[in-house]
Amino acid sequence: MHPEQWAEVSSVGGFFALRTGDATGPHVPLATLYAGRTAPLSARIDTVATRLDAPERRVAASIAHLGLAARLWSIALGPAVLYGVLPDLAAPRLHWDGARTSPDDLLLAPGGQDREASAEGLVESVVEGHLAPLAEAFRRDTPVSRGLLRGNAGSALAGAVRELHGWARKSGRPEAGERALALGAELLACPQLAGTGALLEGPAFRRRSCCLYYRCPGGGLCGDCVFERPPRRTPSRGGAPD
Repeated sequence: MHPEQWAEVSSVGGFFALRTGDATGPHVPLATLYAGRTAPLSARIDTVATRLDAPERRVAASIAHLGLAARLWSIALGPAVLYGVLPDLAAPRLHWDGARTSPDDLLLAPGGQDREASAEGLVESVVEGHLAPLAEAFRRDTPVSRGLLRGNAGSALAGAVRELHGWARKSGRPEAGERALALGAELLACPQLAGTGALLEGPAFRRRSCCLYYRCPGGGLCGDCVFERPPRRTPSRGGAPD
């Protein structure tokens, strides 16, 4: 990816922006989180819990996971839709600082090899390379159900598709919007994401699980929530099923 290409991808929105260069300071390779270094991830969950006044840790963990999943989908899907390119986002090259927000939270180290984008490549790069080990890293900190985290992955993908589709229409790039929808539908049908939700008319999406945001003080339902109205709150049992 050339700098001018990243600049156009970044114009879609902050979640699509990705800085490149040598990692400095507190940025750590995502590979280290996946391998068991949970302190940066735990600190991020703590921050989210404080900001949202989350009533239980798994709520904060879910929201923190959803945000990072959205970043990972965005930086892969943007280049795929706009240029047909899948950048090398291997976990050892992609560095993260959980104390920062987008686009400063992620930094891509030099090197790597771009390849032609495809749904299969996106599954390999994002789902298998990041979201699967990321879910297990979160579960090492907090007992969040795998089903909820899979739902977050599907919702984050749909959100990236929706942003790209809207940007494409405003920018006079309808063909890019159609590519976003087609890729999104293909990805949501892959075994790792099947059953998490479905794209409805256009880029609308309805997930089949809940991210738990409604449990926060003042929190309502997300636009793609499985619920029509917030369910009655029940005391937490302190765990989560698989």
